[in-house]
Amino acid sequence: MKHQNLSSLSFFLLIILHFSTLTLSQTTPSGPTNITQILEKAGQFTTLIRLMKVTQVGDQINTQLNNSNQGMTVFAPTDNAFSSLKSGTINSLSAQQQVQLVQFHVLPNFISMSQFQTVSNPLRTQAGDASPGDFPLNVTTSGNQVNVSTGVDDATVANTIYTDGQLAVYQVDKVLQPLSIFAASAPATAPAPAPATLKSKRKSPAGLSPSSGSGDSPADNSGGERIAMHGAAVLFFGVSLFAAL
Repeated sequence: MKHQNLSSLSFFLLIILHFSTLTLSQTTPSGPTNITQILEKAGQFTTLIRLMKVTQVGDQINTQLNNSNQGMTVFAPTDNAFSSLKSGTINSLSAQQQVQLVQFHVLPNFISMSQFQTVSNPLRTQAGDASPGDFPLNVTTSGNQVNVSTGVDDATVANTIYTDGQLAVYQVDKVLQPLSIFAASAPATAPAPAPATLKSKRKSPAGLSPSSGSGDSPADNSGGERIAMHGAAVLFFGVSLFAAL
């Protein structure tokens, strides 16, 4: 009887161990840390995985995690998040912009959920500088909810996909769109219209050309001069005749 009880207990412990091992394997990939394997196990991250492979950002993350003590944090948009983008958005990006887009979802240090309460904004990402208009990423919290803002859109951290103290992977409900790629360019200022050139046109009295009565052009005095000369000649002739008489 005692032997039977021990056998039953051993069997029960084996079952517990089996399910514990199975659960652990679903959350922790065996071997070196591999970001794409983590996302594959979680499901619903097909687009992000494809981008990580095409841009080789996934390999960069794995190399950095497995060859240094520097932690990392990844914001992982779901396939539904990518589907909400305007059709053709990702394909319209250049190869460099696709790399920057994926890197924008990666922080070069490990941040736990509780640490989001005290982080200093803006957060620096793998995409580059956090200067305004470049790649700023800001985090705000409300209770246990964490919101991420890019200046273009706002996303919410839905849940924790993976964490081991060195790597944290969080599911977000939107693709994080950096300002330097997705911000609408300001419309060019329209040049000021050239001032209209107005030529002053004066109306001439009826029947006269503009030059005949206009004050803008010198008057033609030739007629008056001829009359004056004629009068002087008549006067001189009269004087001479009077003297002869």
